Amino acid sequence: MATKITVNNNGSLRIEGEIEIYDGAGNKYDLAGRTVISLCRCGQSGNKPFCDGSHARCGFESQVVATVLPAPKPKL
Repeated sequence: MATKITVNNNGSLRIEGEIEIYDGAGNKYDLAGRTVISLCRCGQSGNKPFCDGSHARCGFESQVVATVLPAPKPKL
């Protein structure tokens, strides 16, 4: 089954499924067996990249609606 990512209005990215997350240096986060996590979108979390609910306190607003992503430009 594919990993499911839900972009929540005024909130986090909720990720469900088999998940592996790495930092920019290639180090793997220990998710302690979780198959559901939320990642911060507001930039205010004290536990980045994970959501800690700060979006509700800082007034983060972002309404999202699914759209079609344009096709990638051909590589030259």
